Amino acid sequence: MTPRRRSGKRITKPVGCLLTLLIIGAIVIAVLLIWSLAAGLLHPPKVTPPGKEEPSSQPADCPDVFMLSVPGTWESNSNDDPYNPSANPVSLMLNISNPIRERFSNERLEVYTVPYVAQFSNPIALPPDGQASYNVSRTEGTGRATARMAEVYAHCPLTTHVLVGFSQGAVIAGDIAESIGAGKGPVPANKVLGVMLIADGRRDVGQPNQAIEIGQSPGGVGAEVALKGFNMLGITMTGPRAGFGELVGRTYTICAPGDLICDAPKNALAPVNMVGSIGTLVKAVGNPVHSLYNGFVVDDNGSTATQWTVNWANGLIDGAPHPAHS
Repeated sequence: MTPRRRSGKRITKPVGCLLTLLIIGAIVIAVLLIWSLAAGLLHPPKVTPPGKEEPSSQPADCPDVFMLSVPGTWESNSNDDPYNPSANPVSLMLNISNPIRERFSNERLEVYTVPYVAQFSNPIALPPDGQASYNVSRTEGTGRATARMAEVYAHCPLTTHVLVGFSQGAVIAGDIAESIGAGKGPVPANKVLGVMLIADGRRDVGQPNQAIEIGQSPGGVGAEVALKGFNMLGITMTGPRAGFGELVGRTYTICAPGDLICDAPKNALAPVNMVGSIGTLVKAVGNPVHSLYNGFVVDDNGSTATQWTVNWANGLIDGAPHPAHS
């Protein structure tokens, strides 16, 4: 009898350990799922493509050109004034929007700086950093930008548009441009004069129908391309864009070599290395290369990324149509 009892214990113990491990694994998976859901899912706005007949004139209060400026991570907040932004006085986008705004009258140009939470929480930080997740931030920014463009088009159907974004703002502006180029955006493609994406996290230059590179062309890709398929803890990496459709040839991008937001080695940020990849990505948002585009030279004339963008946008606005007003 004794040997049988001992034999029974040898069989029961491994089964009990396996059951315990399965329970622990299920708890870990449940915690991760709850954490991911709590951090927020990515919700791209649903836009009804414009289809109305174009009038011969528009209301007197309509600008000839509407410029959408989308700041990067930590450069805005949800309550910022879109016409006099002050959430971050050293926002890179102010080096672009302010000189352009000063050059043109209000009748010629409206500059709208998208107010959104503009954060990127580190989900593995202990203690928690208290910031909004990337998905929540990006969803709010995209929704507000799209809604404002749709409002302008509904009231001012002859106004033309310029889109400029930096970092997270470049992802937002680029995603909207992709939708417009596919005929699914808030304005028709023929109303967009041009798009500039600085440090775009979905940069994939060299592929068909992508943006035109200004300055150096680093060999890497955007962080979202490198981490394609990662979707957890409030961070959805959507991979490369399908292309800019009708806006190809009017969409430009600038990326400084070594900026992991737009120049990530394809295998450096691997989804299988979740903790390391997230930590690297969060640090990349604040690294020196990413924050120095105001001094990053992009042409033989010594123009920096921001100066080139200002000159480019000024040229577009100077040459834009002067719609009739009624």
